[in-house]
Amino acid sequence: MEFTTGGRLAVRITAADVGKRVSVRRLNDSGSSPERFTDAVGVLTSWTGGVLRITRRSGEIVEIEEGALVAGKVIPAEPARRRGPAATRRELQEIAARGWPARETGRLGGWTLRAAGGFTARANSVLPLDDCGLPLDAALDRVTDWYAARGLPARVQITTGDPAADERLDAELAGRGWTAERHALMRTAALAPIADRYADEAPVVLSREPDEAWLAAYGRTGADPADALAVLTGGPSVWFATVPQAAASEEPGETATDARDRPAAIARCVIDGRWAGFAALDVSPGRRRQGLGTQVMAALARQALSEGASAAYLQVETDNDAAAGLYDELGFTTHHAYHYRREPLR
Repeated sequence: MEFTTGGRLAVRITAADVGKRVSVRRLNDSGSSPERFTDAVGVLTSWTGGVLRITRRSGEIVEIEEGALVAGKVIPAEPARRRGPAATRRELQEIAARGWPARETGRLGGWTLRAAGGFTARANSVLPLDDCGLPLDAALDRVTDWYAARGLPARVQITTGDPAADERLDAELAGRGWTAERHALMRTAALAPIADRYADEAPVVLSREPDEAWLAAYGRTGADPADALAVLTGGPSVWFATVPQAAASEEPGETATDARDRPAAIARCVIDGRWAGFAALDVSPGRRRQGLGTQVMAALARQALSEGASAAYLQVETDNDAAAGLYDELGFTTHHAYHYRREPLR
């Protein structure tokens, strides 16, 4: 890597470069590494409180004290690939968990217990990617106690990363009376073709935080909005898209002010290395079938491409036919299916 200007190391990045792909060099602590410098390449996802956070293509997050930074520069984004990279079930579930993080987690061997006040099954279920280290009955006792202490029902997401293990765990839970629910699909696509849709400038506003109008349009924040906000804003690099509602498109029974205040369409995207995860796509009933869903997806895809992503994923319940049609048009195909098992009623 070439960092020098006139033979001297130079820092040519600032906090204004957050969201860009950068290459940096930092000075190591002489007591922790024999090497004087360490280099890192990735997306500068934040620069606050004197600490830089850089997300590498692998999804690893590197934190660098500002005082240790000796060189840095913005580098061009990698060329967009027309096909998304392949991934195993386990890899995608780990990426999806980082992109929709629970407020609280616990560990039981290779199982991750997740809780977020009941906001979404994804953030309030066990993700069993490895052996839990206990006989199943003992593990389930630990799981139900952990969720009961938080006033939540126990759920297990049936996605171990191994289809045969999924079947065994599913059968074991079914035999114990755990109910199957929320059948869903993990779908993937190449990112660049999505970004190519509506390549002209669309009326989409991107922001790092959801405002009150976005949250009202989402409408699924649950009993404690703080739980939802923590999950929605969690992840390596999160963006929220909004298509403002025009007063001329007000629906029957609404005032012009009501129409202006409610977005016509919203969506969320989290960028984690080469993957961009889409969620929370919603189009106002009076504005459907006008291409707004495609516009917000395309705008978010272009942002993700600029941060070095090349593939997209999303999770959608199997009975959501309207969403499935849009995702088919955008090139998404099914990677794998999953569902949840909920503990028997006590």
